[in-house]
Amino acid sequence: MTKSLNTFLIGLLATTALVACNPGTKSTTEPAPVETSYTEADIAEETKQLNAWFEEQFETELAFSPIQQTFLGRKTNLDKIDDLSIAAEDEQMAWKRASVAEMKKKFDYDKLSDDGKVSWDIWVQQLDSAEAALKFRTNGYVFDQMRAVHTFGPQLLIAVHPVEDAAGMDAYVSRISGFARALDQLLERSKENAATGVRPPKFAFESVIDSAGKIITGAPFDDGEDSAIWADAQSKIKTLLDAEKIDQEKADALTAAAKTALINDWKPAYERLIAWQKEDIVNADEVAKGVGALPNGEAYYNERLANQTTTDLTADEIHKIGLEEVARLRSEMIAIKDQVGFEGELVEFFAELRDNKDNELYYFPNTDEGRQAYIDEATAAIDNLKSELPKFFGILPKADLEVKRVEAFREQNGAAQHYRGGTPDGSRPGVYYAHLSDMKAMPKRELEVIAYHEGLPGHHMQISIQQELESVPTFRTQAGFTAYSEGWGLYSEWLATEMDGTYDDPYSEFGRLGSEIWRAIRLVVDTGLHSKGWTEDQAVEYFQQNSAITDAQARSEVRRYLVIPGQATSYKIGMLKIQELRRDAEAELGDNFDIRGFHDVILGGGAMPLSVLERRVDQWVESVKAG
Repeated sequence: MTKSLNTFLIGLLATTALVACNPGTKSTTEPAPVETSYTEADIAEETKQLNAWFEEQFETELAFSPIQQTFLGRKTNLDKIDDLSIAAEDEQMAWKRASVAEMKKKFDYDKLSDDGKVSWDIWVQQLDSAEAALKFRTNGYVFDQMRAVHTFGPQLLIAVHPVEDAAGMDAYVSRISGFARALDQLLERSKENAATGVRPPKFAFESVIDSAGKIITGAPFDDGEDSAIWADAQSKIKTLLDAEKIDQEKADALTAAAKTALINDWKPAYERLIAWQKEDIVNADEVAKGVGALPNGEAYYNERLANQTTTDLTADEIHKIGLEEVARLRSEMIAIKDQVGFEGELVEFFAELRDNKDNELYYFPNTDEGRQAYIDEATAAIDNLKSELPKFFGILPKADLEVKRVEAFREQNGAAQHYRGGTPDGSRPGVYYAHLSDMKAMPKRELEVIAYHEGLPGHHMQISIQQELESVPTFRTQAGFTAYSEGWGLYSEWLATEMDGTYDDPYSEFGRLGSEIWRAIRLVVDTGLHSKGWTEDQAVEYFQQNSAITDAQARSEVRRYLVIPGQATSYKIGMLKIQELRRDAEAELGDNFDIRGFHDVILGGGAMPLSVLERRVDQWVESVKAG
């Protein structure tokens, strides 16, 4: 889920006050139990008071982030961009510490309802996680090809910032200058990290230089065609003029102001970024290394694993789980290979699917027609799922879902598809974004499984329901835990096999298995790169030996893991936990197990650490057994 600019960007620096979780399979944040009995009325009142207090805290925290306010559909501070300085981060951390201290002083944990205790635990664990990450503030990469923070400004203004009147466009212009300031703040942090010996691999520098250059190529920066941001600004102004919300004089003034801000603020900020990248690239490793090889790297990687998986699994344990899952999934893939009549070895079948790019059974044509066909078929797959959802879920999302191509200024060949959430009130739909610049990196067999992961019943389902929850404090509707959300996404791919009209083609089922083994491979490769000294080429080779992934995809994926350590392990770890919880609930409840009830318990409390999720499911099982 896209969060505020602060959490979107500072997350890459390994610390955030808004999301994540303390490691451990059991919560360590609960006060020691006391022998006190409370009436139901006592519990309800204490929980009510705590929830009211959480609403106040949420508003205070939200005030730190004008961008998060925009993502939530609010019209407040539309002219502002978050403060991304070290000082601002320290201020937010100090507030969070004071907030947790106040909660512990004012409220009695043992007097809360079960759900009230979940809220308490998450609030404390967010602080614990931020404190753990704060020790590694200079270990993260500020600029890289994956999070691509330098492309966030154009994306925000083009796709999210509302322009409904002249004031909205005035704010748009202010944010052009504001993002330039934020970019300079991040530039300073990048320089501080580099001074400690922490910098991303050379390929990340090359990507940032290239994409940053594209953002300031074209009018009004040079004599070329309109740049994406300039075309968007003019289009929004024209829309206001056509709707008679502004007159020609105001339109001219807005156009001039936008042009001035782009030339005087935006362009120089990007030029400073490019200059720094070109200066520092000579110090980057030609052969990429995992973070374990960097200063304080082993401890940093352990913190990232704990943060991303919300478990205390070690790198060795995760590596072993990955190897076991790869072996299991390979056997299932061999069965599909045999089913379609391919007589060679599995690795040869991988090569057939990977390299026979002119086979229309495997790939769409690399044309605009092929790109539209992909969007149309992905939309059709999602539409089919909509009719299946009531059989598996009691809670359904309000927000609609759209499939779109990634904007040209941030599109990358073979890059992973992704989802951007809509507004809590459903007024702005969620979007499943697909990179379609190279259709030969988008095999047909993966179309369904990606649509289910990013769309329904995956991220759109989970994030929309979370945002729309009214029974929990608002902060929980915005909390993010990667193992939970990505675990749900991967579980959704598997869950879709139980729904009608899915994976009917054996190649699509092979694509599903390919997606799951992809995530199992991640456990092996991520730990291999950052804990066991694997090289980029070694990781790419392992990928290609165990999947039908293209070379472009494999290298893009491995480079993703290199710059975002630990994140890739969260998918499979989260999926395995949700599957385990379901198996245990089915065994405990027998004929009384209700799949809709189970899924509503998983999604109906919002994102949470896996240990807290397990407690929530256990409580549901006991309530069903009690009748």
